[in-house]
Amino acid sequence: MKTNTELMYATMKPWKLFFVVALPGMISMFAMSVYSIIEGIFIGQILGEGAFAAVNIAMPLVMINFSLADLIGVGASAPISVALGREDHKTANNIFSCSVVLIFAVSLFMGSIMFITAEPLSRMMGADDLLLDTAVRYLRTAALCSPLAAIFFAMDNYLRISGFVKTSMVINIVSNLLTLGLLTFFLLGCNMDVVGSALATSLSMCICSLVAMIPFVAKKALLKFTKPKFNFKMLKQIAACGSPVFLNNVSGRVTSILMNISLMTLGVQTLGEGGGQTAVAVYAVLMYASDLCWPLLYGIADSLAPSLGYNWGAKNYGRVKSIAKCAYIGTAIIGLISTSLLFFLPDTIAAWFVKAEDANLLEISTHAIRLFCLAYLFRWIGVVTQSYFSAIEKPLQAAAISVGTAFVFPVVLLGALWSFGLDGIWFNFAGVNFFTAILSAILLARLMKEIKEKEQLNTPTAPLDEITR
Repeated sequence: MKTNTELMYATMKPWKLFFVVALPGMISMFAMSVYSIIEGIFIGQILGEGAFAAVNIAMPLVMINFSLADLIGVGASAPISVALGREDHKTANNIFSCSVVLIFAVSLFMGSIMFITAEPLSRMMGADDLLLDTAVRYLRTAALCSPLAAIFFAMDNYLRISGFVKTSMVINIVSNLLTLGLLTFFLLGCNMDVVGSALATSLSMCICSLVAMIPFVAKKALLKFTKPKFNFKMLKQIAACGSPVFLNNVSGRVTSILMNISLMTLGVQTLGEGGGQTAVAVYAVLMYASDLCWPLLYGIADSLAPSLGYNWGAKNYGRVKSIAKCAYIGTAIIGLISTSLLFFLPDTIAAWFVKAEDANLLEISTHAIRLFCLAYLFRWIGVVTQSYFSAIEKPLQAAAISVGTAFVFPVVLLGALWSFGLDGIWFNFAGVNFFTAILSAILLARLMKEIKEKEQLNTPTAPLDEITR
């Protein structure tokens, strides 16, 4: 007998499913990124340009650590959804249980390495003597909390699969309120520096990780903890399905390292002595500005992924296409709105992260946002297509989009646009997402041909299927 969540995935009209699942998912993902935005505002306004640049240097390493947890969480979500579509609850529960154990173990291992090697890693990231100490202390604080904090991202996926979409949204909102309170306490009340910032965000994620586990421990969710039984086939499946997101995250962080090194060089060439720190700070402003927009795109794509995987497993290909169509339309609208807001309000957004007295940094950041925002005219295409392929267990196609977006296209354009100086780096994002959109369209056309062939081999037999498409 199907649960209410399974019935929702199988029978609810696509646009109604979109509003029931994707809208809370957008709010949830945006709430998850708000902690980063809040952190950026506090660091920029209270600690200043130097701390802002140091955190931006350390952040890629923190995110690489979380990327491994994301690999397992996202990699497990696709086979869990497909297994539920086949009504194989035993397999779904085992994959879920094993993934939670794996995330904790991997994050403990990576956090230990990150703590011990924080100084050489920070130098590798481009930190000079001026920024090194601050970057190291931020990195080590985040590393101490990583085993439990990393589970936070995966539990969000599992809550949505189990139908706890609103619960996920509430937990993410609470996480950000808690982060705001802790940032205020540590930075203003205790006069701490970047250590207080790292501690505030990490503690908030740890607490909310424990809260997110309650429905599963209490056995009130569709997924349930069981005694984990590991096998090579399952691990291979998780790795394959999670590799696109992992490659995207890791490649993106490697690209960030190259960007930071390039910014230190071009900043001095363009702005003079001290210009490297300013250029890195502007890049940080762009990353925080991006956190205002990309979570909305990812929230739609990620929230609808379980329903895509479920219906793919059930061989309901017409419904898969209908749900995917809703995702593309919804993200296209968000992309257009995001571009407009960033283009017309760049000075307002930059002022959130830059002190008013840092007039030069504010001016350069405003100009950079106007070039950077063009990326959102195209970014939605790659985000949805990558999530689509991951959801239906096609990791190679999803990985191609991931690596192209996060590494190949940025690095190629970094060289091609080098003669344009800092403007070439600000425009890099738009160029990357334009080429990603072309690649996505090619792969999507091939998928549509495959689905058409599958539909010809699977004549619909259930009248309800026709009604709900």
